[in-house]
Amino acid sequence: MTDLVTWAELGGSLAAIGGAAYVRHVYPAAYWSMVGLPLAVARLLASYSSTMDACGLTVEPPRWRALAVRATTRREVRPVPPRRGVIRPTTTGLRMRLRLAPGQEPADVAASAERLRHAWGVHAVHVRDVKPGVVELRLVGFDVLRKVRMPRRLDGGPLQIPVALREDATAFVRDYRTVPHELVLGATLSGKSMYLRNLLTGLAAQPVVLVGIDCKRGVELAPFAPRLSALATEPDQAAELLPVLGKEMEDRYDLIKARQGIAPGTPEELITSDIWGMPEYERPSPIVLFIDEVAELFLVATRKEEERRDEMVTQLIRLAQLGRAAGIYLEVCGQRFGAELGKGATMLRAQLTGRVCHRVNDEASAKMALGDIAPEAVLAACAIAPELPGLAVVGDTSGGWSRIRTPYLSLADAAAICRATADLAPDVTALDPFRPYLAPMPVEASGPAAAPRPVTE
Repeated sequence: MTDLVTWAELGGSLAAIGGAAYVRHVYPAAYWSMVGLPLAVARLLASYSSTMDACGLTVEPPRWRALAVRATTRREVRPVPPRRGVIRPTTTGLRMRLRLAPGQEPADVAASAERLRHAWGVHAVHVRDVKPGVVELRLVGFDVLRKVRMPRRLDGGPLQIPVALREDATAFVRDYRTVPHELVLGATLSGKSMYLRNLLTGLAAQPVVLVGIDCKRGVELAPFAPRLSALATEPDQAAELLPVLGKEMEDRYDLIKARQGIAPGTPEELITSDIWGMPEYERPSPIVLFIDEVAELFLVATRKEEERRDEMVTQLIRLAQLGRAAGIYLEVCGQRFGAELGKGATMLRAQLTGRVCHRVNDEASAKMALGDIAPEAVLAACAIAPELPGLAVVGDTSGGWSRIRTPYLSLADAAAICRATADLAPDVTALDPFRPYLAPMPVEASGPAAAPRPVTE
């Protein structure tokens, strides 16, 4: 009987361990809430002072405090760590704020993030500067990019699309009014199309004019045709569409100049230099131009095609330089985008503020996307594994960068969203000749057809 009880206890322990391992692998958020979070908080509270001291994040206390300690307790005066705020648990980790000691800076804490991660047993530690003298530590309990789940509360607005999840468990929001133009690079099966799919369906729910150029016969953008106001599937069509967008931009500048030329007694808030300062009833709808596989616009084989290429590149550069004030934004996608494409490629890339680099086939492609804005992000982009499609490194001209991953969205669901939001597409008369053709949906018969009966005399 004793042996039976022993085996039962051993089996129960093994079952509990196996169950915990299974939950940790399949449901990491549930495991974190039940097991990981209490353990991490206990380790943090028990070893906070010693960990900060080992990481070099402590300073000598003020002289008055040292004298008071010696006079009252006669204890040895120890270095003082940053003052810790309230620990706030989350579904993916925990957050707390630190008030830095005199002489410290946020870079000191960021340099010790890897040490803090190992000391407290969490997946990652991210440091964010809140205000002078205060930083926020965001501890992530598990790999949130392995199975992407977007936060429930998403802050969005006009032209603000939560399109991916950052490695610190916050949403990456594509804000066109802050970063008007963006370059998206990635090799085949890297997840570039998934990023484009999520971005386009997010914009489809807003009153935004969506225009597409897909020189792969429209295989990427044709499923979203019900929501597109214009679609070019060949370089010849793109060469006709881009001047129309340029003319639309000029017309919008005429509207802005007309608003600026109003009477002298007009209040200052009605004087504007872009469409967003105009009254809503006068403001034209913003336009987002999606270009899939931009290299197809640059590749030429004959002299005639070279002239067409130069004209298209000139139009793209003008849109990138002047389009923001007119409410025209570019989303340029491709596998490579460098000087070898031809004249104007480097100049166009310099106008694309936002950069998203998925898995690429060589280091040179990563440098094309990130080398001129965040050189340290190039190595991170080259380390993306093929079994993690949708994982990317995002950066901008401020020098900051982070890892993101786009949630999975099937093509059928994306196409259904575009069909459901087709009535939200603003009417732009100049783009009517380029509106994609929509084949009528097949009508299913409600029942079997009636068999014909012979006519009797």
